[in-house]
Amino acid sequence: MDCIFCKIVNKQIPSALVYEDPNFLAFLDISPANKGHALVIPKQHYETYTDLPDNVLKELAVVTKKVAEAINKSLNPDGLNIFMNNKQAAGQIVPHAHYHIVPRFKNDGIRFEWPHKKYDDGENKVYAEKIRNSMQ
Repeated sequence: MDCIFCKIVNKQIPSALVYEDPNFLAFLDISPANKGHALVIPKQHYETYTDLPDNVLKELAVVTKKVAEAINKSLNPDGLNIFMNNKQAAGQIVPHAHYHIVPRFKNDGIRFEWPHKKYDDGENKVYAEKIRNSMQ
C-alpha cells in the first residue's frame, strides 16, 4: 500500500509523534494551519469516517479528546477546531481516516467559511425523508 500515513505507522517515514498506543497514532501535521496542528489516526488503514468500524471510531474519539486536552494544556490556545475531511471533494488529501486538531488563536487568519445555501419551500423535508429512509 502506498499510503503515507501507513508508512508513518510502519516507521518508514519519520513524524513528530505526540501520542502512540497499540491502535492509534497522533503526530504534527507537516503543513500546519497553526503550530501544534496534530493529526490523529488509527494504525489500521481505513479511508474515511464511514469506513471506520464503530469500535475503532469510539476509541479514536477518546484518543482525539486526549490529544486535544494535551494541546489545550501545553499551548493554551483560544480555541480548537477538530474535524475530519472525507474524500477528495471534501478536502481529504491523504486517503487514510484522520482527525485534525487545530489550535486556534485570536486573529490567526484562519477562516472556515462556506456559502450558506437555502432550501426551496418544503425541500428540506424531502432531504430529511431521504436521509431517514436510508437508515431503515
